[in-house]
Amino acid sequence: MTTQTWDPTLYDGKHGFVAALGAGVLDLLAAQPRERVLDLGCGTGDHVAQLRAAGVEAIGVDASAEMIERAREKFPDLPFGVADARELPYADEFDAVLSNATLHWVRDAAAAARSIARALRPGGRFVAELGGARNIATIAAAAEALRDELGVSPSASPWYFPTIAEYARVLEDAGFEVSHAWLFDRPTPLEGDDGLATWMRMFGQHLLVDVPDTEAFLDQLSDRLRTQLHHDGTWWADYRRLRIRATLTPS
Repeated sequence: MTTQTWDPTLYDGKHGFVAALGAGVLDLLAAQPRERVLDLGCGTGDHVAQLRAAGVEAIGVDASAEMIERAREKFPDLPFGVADARELPYADEFDAVLSNATLHWVRDAAAAARSIARALRPGGRFVAELGGARNIATIAAAAEALRDELGVSPSASPWYFPTIAEYARVLEDAGFEVSHAWLFDRPTPLEGDDGLATWMRMFGQHLLVDVPDTEAFLDQLSDRLRTQLHHDGTWWADYRRLRIRATLTPS
């Protein structure tokens, strides 16, 4: 989906909030025992484990082989596989598809929506949370400004941060009816004194491409953003999230 690389140890160790803050998506999904649910972009598998513990027939897929390897290590008895959101190997198979903090990495949103629709049974539901319009705008703008000052060309962003209207149109074109949609601010605490730098290494890798001295760049970026994003001893990422629920219209 992107050239992003993933470090599962860093993900679990410093960015556990990704799965933890997905509780609202699980609540909106409201999966029932024996329903078949696909966790699209399952990461290291925590949501699949939660669903399985509740009697849901959940399986997880992720584009990162490294993440799936870690999921299998954590939960060796649960089903996981590597798959691209744009080309899921399923047809009419699931009662629901869940996706948390994944689809903002898929710039071809239309292909992903069609792929999700194919995986669902008629009347199946799709519940997702992803970065919404102006997500992490403060971090990205500061990083791009610093790149420009260093004479480094603008980065090639892997992100897709839509408005409600933009994403609803994508889903409707794929055959969904959107019933719930929220776009909301969710400032998110980052772990450690170097929380911003660690976040950049995990999720903002494209903003570090061609930077001559990564450590110096991250130090300068932290200095510039400290007054805006560092409060009471904690770094906060300026997240904005789009949460959505849609139903596949029977043909």
